[in-house]
Amino acid sequence: MISGNNWYVLSLFYIGNGEGGLYTFYALNNETSASVTFSISVKSLPRVCKIKVPANDSSILQCMAIGYPAPRIEWYQCPIHSDRYNEEYRLLLNDSSPQVMNVLPFQEVEVESTVPFQELGANFTFCCLAINREGNSSDMLHSLTITRSIMAPPNKLFSPILSTCIGTSVLLLLLLLFLLYKYNQKPKYQVRWKIIEACEGNNYIFIDPTQLPYNEKWEFPRNNLQFGKTLGAGAFGKVVEATAFGLGKEDSVLKVAVKMLKSSADTDEQEALMSELKIMSHLGHHENIVNLLGACTYGGPILVITEYCRYGDLLNFLRKKAESIIIQDSALDTSLDSTADYKNIDLEKKYIRSDSGFSSQGLETYVEMKPVSSSSSSASSDSVQARVKSSEEEHETREDLRPLNLSDLLQFSSQVAQGMAFLASKNCIHRDLAARNVLVSDGRVAKICDFGLARDIMNDSNYVVKGNARLPVKWMAPESIFNCIYTVQSDVWSYGILLWEIFSLGKSPYPGMVVNSKFYSMVKQGYQMARPDFAPLEMYSIMQACWSLEPTQRPTFDQIGCFIQKELEVHKEQDYTNLPSPAEEDSGCDTSGCCEETCEQEESGQPLLKSNNYQFC
Repeated sequence: MISGNNWYVLSLFYIGNGEGGLYTFYALNNETSASVTFSISVKSLPRVCKIKVPANDSSILQCMAIGYPAPRIEWYQCPIHSDRYNEEYRLLLNDSSPQVMNVLPFQEVEVESTVPFQELGANFTFCCLAINREGNSSDMLHSLTITRSIMAPPNKLFSPILSTCIGTSVLLLLLLLFLLYKYNQKPKYQVRWKIIEACEGNNYIFIDPTQLPYNEKWEFPRNNLQFGKTLGAGAFGKVVEATAFGLGKEDSVLKVAVKMLKSSADTDEQEALMSELKIMSHLGHHENIVNLLGACTYGGPILVITEYCRYGDLLNFLRKKAESIIIQDSALDTSLDSTADYKNIDLEKKYIRSDSGFSSQGLETYVEMKPVSSSSSSASSDSVQARVKSSEEEHETREDLRPLNLSDLLQFSSQVAQGMAFLASKNCIHRDLAARNVLVSDGRVAKICDFGLARDIMNDSNYVVKGNARLPVKWMAPESIFNCIYTVQSDVWSYGILLWEIFSLGKSPYPGMVVNSKFYSMVKQGYQMARPDFAPLEMYSIMQACWSLEPTQRPTFDQIGCFIQKELEVHKEQDYTNLPSPAEEDSGCDTSGCCEETCEQEESGQPLLKSNNYQFC
């Protein structure tokens, strides 16, 4: 490229036949931009591809040639055996407009010309000469060869060869069909969140997320990211912990989560991640969703930078904390053992498994990634990181020691309801609301997200094959399962399942039930799960309302949020009311061993965790 004052010269050397096409020159400055498009066609010498007698017509000679511009064909005859064109040959035919066989834009043109064979004598040499403005080319054919070819006896091996070819073709076709079937069975990365554009009765029109605008203000220098451990990995990509230098403020050092695709990602998957980025930027900020912080869309693979939630997904958080939960029986119902004021629930550690899409190996097996070179990651930033890391570890230790209680469960329920109310106000449908898609950040704040990119749904038992897709059937509303209708009301149904997960401390919904025709029949008939062990009656009433078969009879997220807030206030008042006075403390019995025996009133052998039959009611 040669440039001067407002002029540029691009020189193209040794252009090949395949380099013809449309070329566009772009020019832009801070005020405007302009472009001009022009075409380049590459000229080439003609070439004679073949000269022969067609198998289906022995009365003609056929010559095929290729070149650009399209060549014309001249036929010559020589009475002697010759291997090279000579101007003394007798002209048989000047075909200035041969039949064009193949025309592709900016490609060489293939032409075909024929001459009657009866008019030609035997024992002659025939020449096909292809000519265009760039030059000429020729090929010869001897009549003796033609005669021998025409008179040759049929090959006895023709039938076996034909049969072999047909059999091979059938096998290749079957293999191709099998590969196409497997390709269609492969899950496609799709953004679960949908934005409603218009509603006509039960018919919802969704916005194509690729048409949403993307604001360049979200762009962040990728060199200012220092990657750490992998938080989750799936069939399409992964989520990696990273440190962002200068995000928001020049001197800031912030821990973030970065979504990225695998290196083998195709165009559709890249477009899906870009659509997810556009949806997140379109929604805006809310405390109870995982918010967008930045993105890298230039100079490499697409990176989506979001808030980092240190405690992972809600599902595994509940299962981990189930070992040390403290629940006051009076806050629940007499369905729990009422002879003790509190229960210390100790669940088996083997119950805490990770099928939520985050690291299926557990926190101890996170894979460390090599950091990207960054001008910001100097010795001073390393010391800052060390102090931040030390503070974080101390905070995490305190958090791990703090037990879970009913207020926490109610807070999670309220926060998710508020986040979903925000999404509903933005005409956004989640379509995969579950505890595995809710993250827990500092202060035990629940944030809604969609980590479908980093979830291996092929090996996740929560996603069941239905048609050509894998769907979270146990979390889906009946109208979504049977009619593929997704609305805010169907998200409310899923929220009811999420509440069941929360108040069962992370158990899988419909425990012991296989998704089959019986399951679908029971859902259609309106059967519902029983109240989970740690759900107050009021919260179970919300679950039942969310599971109404008629979508219009389900409560809104705003109504749910207000109701749970009232329950939280009542629960806090009860906590203060139930505080014992000093006299009561002196007169009361020793409760230091209440988890083993409560004032000799608890029957021997009473289990700490009340069993639940999980029958449908």
